[in-house]
Amino acid sequence: MALKIRLARGGTKKRPVYSIVIADSKSPRDGRFIEKIGYYNPLLPREHAERLKFDADKAKEWMGKGALPSERVHRFFADAGLVKKIVRDNPKKATPKAKAQERLKAAQGAAAA
Repeated sequence: MALKIRLARGGTKKRPVYSIVIADSKSPRDGRFIEKIGYYNPLLPREHAERLKFDADKAKEWMGKGALPSERVHRFFADAGLVKKIVRDNPKKATPKAKAQERLKAAQGAAAA
């Protein structure tokens, strides 16, 4: 059984509140879970104390048993110092596409002339 530490959505329409849960990777997002270890309320400001709360000891315990956090939960754990932060870099995504590069070259040529 592959375990995941992930977010389960709750709340009403357009007012989400997420629970941080331990669940089997094959169970539905909002379906059956093994244990709830915290919550996340994205509508509150970043500085607010009630925006994110989770039990770090239980998270460590479950990761020791082989549970893998989802990307968003991994970011929460990295901010809390439980895991090492994943650094992602995609330099090609930031470069302009072919037509934009042609327009830049044309503009530079016109400015030089």
